Amino acid sequence: MDLKKYIRSIPDYPKKGILFRDITTLIKNAEAFKYTNDKIIELSKKISFDKVAAIESRGFVFAAPLSHQLKKPFILLRKKNKLPADTFSVDFELEYGKATVEVHKDSIQKGEKILIIDDLIATGGTAEAAAKLVEISGGKVAGFIFVINLFDLPGNKLLEKKGYNTQSLVDFPGH
Repeated sequence: MDLKKYIRSIPDYPKKGILFRDITTLIKNAEAFKYTNDKIIELSKKISFDKVAAIESRGFVFAAPLSHQLKKPFILLRKKNKLPADTFSVDFELEYGKATVEVHKDSIQKGEKILIIDDLIATGGTAEAAAKLVEISGGKVAGFIFVINLFDLPGNKLLEKKGYNTQSLVDFPGH
């Protein structure tokens, strides 16, 4: 299945100069959504991991079925002030601003291997922040799986340079 046919491109969103890759058109198609989840599960079976983590909010859409299917615990990596208990926090730069991502301090135990899922890798700021959260929690990053890799932006190369295993289902230019 060619997933590119199910991903909408929106120019100048959320600000001028950004070409937004919209997965809502993929997830509203039952066959494309199932295919995407099946492929993520297939890729994840080649990785040794204890828990799956996802980055708010579109990462949740793809990590929840993986967690359910493989019976792995699911960790939420959320935006600032969205988690009720004690958290670790990491600030980072987005392509279009600044943000903070957090995880509950009791979500990851020392030495646990965490597979991180998100819908898209662009500049790598969010993914790098997610990896830092796993590591300051005492865990190890088992790898990343993305639905979309914006291949001409530096995110994937940044993660690989840091020694992280990354995989994606679809490659698009970022602009």
